[in-house]
Amino acid sequence: MVEAVGWLSSFILVLTVGKQVYKQWKSKTSEGVSKWLFIGQLAASVGFVVYSWLVENWVFVATNLLMVANALAGAVIVYIQRRRGAQQP
Repeated sequence: MVEAVGWLSSFILVLTVGKQVYKQWKSKTSEGVSKWLFIGQLAASVGFVVYSWLVENWVFVATNLLMVANALAGAVIVYIQRRRGAQQP
């Protein structure tokens, strides 16, 4: 039962953040989104993956690996959208 609470919470967190990244991609703008948000999230998530691995907490290993993917996707979207915006006259 305890493990199920962890997995459900992980699912909700990843889904919520993933939805926000998708919304950012779909809107084709990153206005008001700081690249530092994704840099900070990436650094924290990588640290949490290492920590979770060391304490053998597989719920958090999986969750934070997905959060690393979310942070990378968000950062790439910001980069691409800002680059496109700079190229438009």
